[in-house]
Amino acid sequence: MNLKLTNKLFLVFLMLSGLSEAQTTSELEAKAKETMLHATKYMVEEVSNNGGYLWNYLPNFSRQWGEMEAFKTQIWVQHPGTVSMGHVFLDAYSATGVEYYYSAAEKAASALIWGQGTAGGWNYIVDFAGDRSLKNWYDTIGKNGWRLEEFQHYYGNSTFDDDVTSNAARFLLRIYLQKMDPKFKPALDKAIDFIIESQYPLGGWPQRFPLKYDFVKKGLPDYSSFYTFNDDVIWENIHFLIQCYLTLGEERFLDPIRRGMNFYILTQHGSGGWGQQYNMELEPTGARTYEPPALLPRTTYGNAMLLMKFYEYTGDRRFIARIPDAIEWLEDSRLPDNLTDGGTYTHPLFVDIDTNKPIFVHRKGSNITYGYYYSDNNADKPIGHYGGNGGRSIIDIGRLQREYERLNHLSFEEVTKNSPLNADKFDLEGSPQNSYNLNPYSSNKTPDEDEVRDVIKALDSQYRWLVKHVQTSNPYIGEGQKRELTDEYATTHVGDETDTSPYRDTSEQEYISTGKYIQNMNLLINYLKIH
Repeated sequence: MNLKLTNKLFLVFLMLSGLSEAQTTSELEAKAKETMLHATKYMVEEVSNNGGYLWNYLPNFSRQWGEMEAFKTQIWVQHPGTVSMGHVFLDAYSATGVEYYYSAAEKAASALIWGQGTAGGWNYIVDFAGDRSLKNWYDTIGKNGWRLEEFQHYYGNSTFDDDVTSNAARFLLRIYLQKMDPKFKPALDKAIDFIIESQYPLGGWPQRFPLKYDFVKKGLPDYSSFYTFNDDVIWENIHFLIQCYLTLGEERFLDPIRRGMNFYILTQHGSGGWGQQYNMELEPTGARTYEPPALLPRTTYGNAMLLMKFYEYTGDRRFIARIPDAIEWLEDSRLPDNLTDGGTYTHPLFVDIDTNKPIFVHRKGSNITYGYYYSDNNADKPIGHYGGNGGRSIIDIGRLQREYERLNHLSFEEVTKNSPLNADKFDLEGSPQNSYNLNPYSSNKTPDEDEVRDVIKALDSQYRWLVKHVQTSNPYIGEGQKRELTDEYATTHVGDETDTSPYRDTSEQEYISTGKYIQNMNLLINYLKIH
């Protein structure tokens, strides 16, 4: 065969190979879109409750769970519940243009608006049967979740814990901006006003609002009115108001944003650390009965990193002036070598404010009725459900030090060049309303085709992605009767059969999971973005 003929045949082979590859990619893309739509229709038409969602369901829907077991009339607000489902629907709509996804997001928004509190925020749970049903849930399932003290009392107000109110408001902001549909604006405005009104004058936020003081447990004051860093309460409210400033452009957001950032400076302890709650005298204090008054290394690390972010937002050196104190305190509060598990862990969860020694939390008994928590300096038998590492954590002091050194040597112009607060004009393409990602749970992971095929194949004949080993719980059977102060449940996630707290199901039982749906949808959406 001569050279010219060989080259021609080779070119034909390349063309056919390219065509075959293009056909394969096109077919996979079409299959991904088909899978997404089938899975979504199942979730919307078979699983949702008035447009809202819980976390996990038995396939026959005989039992269902959010963070705890839920009544059939209920939906859960926080991740991976109704808000997260609404976000992924809007992501799917943006990736495909299919109106069904936008309609599903509208239904999720309608469910949230139905459950919005009269003051403008949200509780963890929306109950379509109303307060009469929700109070019954708190008096039975909620009251007997031994470690979930936030569910043991019906307040009748809204929570900032676990990004509940701020992320529900963020989703309403996002769906309003998607098509500038005015029907979402009243609920959005109500939520924004709620977040601004609930801020204390010094800049922090309570865990719950409107303020309540009526849940006294084990002689401790009601902690829900305390200034709260735990679970990013203060940061997420600041973050949401910054997103409002970026997308709505109203200067009224700047004052609460700046007061919120300043609160981190006000509350840094003289030693350099932070607590996760503060009373009205700005003293670090406990909250739930397994959270003693203490300074926390992981809160200190997180707050120090946020202060450096605030420095980039403002160029104000007050925000980094005491970062060296935080680093020094973290160095001084390291675990002794014999408690690091061979160097795996670096710090205790709690550090005594006066002595700088580790504090470990323990529990006695079998159930919430007769059991209790206590703390000391003994590392033996720490609770297993808080931190999950025997009362220890891992803190990367080196990363904190490197970030501080990087910022400390930059000029004002260099530090603030990307600040969302100092920009004097909008310089992205389009308009502010469509230029910012408002989904906190979106994924940037680029999947390969094998991963896409695996996700498509995993969808069953009823268009479900079933999973095992989810969080389940003991069904409610009444209050605990065992009075013996045993250590049997000292390190377990759940107490005896009367404890309604969640634990992981290790059996082969399969469940419908919103978390798995969101995970798989994110993967397929990201695949479509690159094709």
